[in-house]
Amino acid sequence: MSPIAANLQAVRRRISEALQGDRREVRLVAVSKTRSSGTIREALDAGCRDFGENYVQEALPKVAALSGSGATWHFIGPLQGNKAKDVAQAFDWCHSIDRLKIAEALSRHRPPGMAPLEACIQVNISREATKSGVEAAEALPLAAAVARLPGLRLRGLMGIATPDVGPERQRKEFALLRGLLEDLRAEGHEVDTLSMGMTQDLEAAIAEGATMVRIGTAIFGERERKHPA
Repeated sequence: MSPIAANLQAVRRRISEALQGDRREVRLVAVSKTRSSGTIREALDAGCRDFGENYVQEALPKVAALSGSGATWHFIGPLQGNKAKDVAQAFDWCHSIDRLKIAEALSRHRPPGMAPLEACIQVNISREATKSGVEAAEALPLAAAVARLPGLRLRGLMGIATPDVGPERQRKEFALLRGLLEDLRAEGHEVDTLSMGMTQDLEAAIAEGATMVRIGTAIFGERERKHPA
């Protein structure tokens, strides 16, 4: 078994243990930013199908190189307006919509022959000035606007908890996101995705209802190098 396959097995075990018998599915997105297409191929060979990328220019060659591999591509980083066209044309998911202008650009550039782009609103649940995402009070109006756009399918919400503060506070932040998803459902939106939880806090996220976790270091190790957006 390759090291990546062993790491994936260990992460899946953590997810299963965190679920504590809950039968819901938690989708594992391997965060492949800074990783080569060859490294991603190893993860594909080990049964992983979902990959998260933060940097558009770095991601596009990998998406092209692995065309036909069965990979599903998730854009999870901050998105600039001039990169929206590339994301709309190359990715299956966008987790980081934080303003209507970006959503409108994604909608406008999604090719008609492709399935709708699966869309999540990013909420700044940690309230850190350096983090992307809308304030909690703005999430529902933005989600309602996104849901009306052609070429997009509103799936749910994404959030990043404060690092290194312990599971109790992280659970409170994840619970805020879960409450917003419940509010969206109460308003009639058919949303099913809570994209929250990373290597250091996936247990707290799953305890608060995560349906998708974004894991990089626990699968691939420390980052290989930095890349521009």
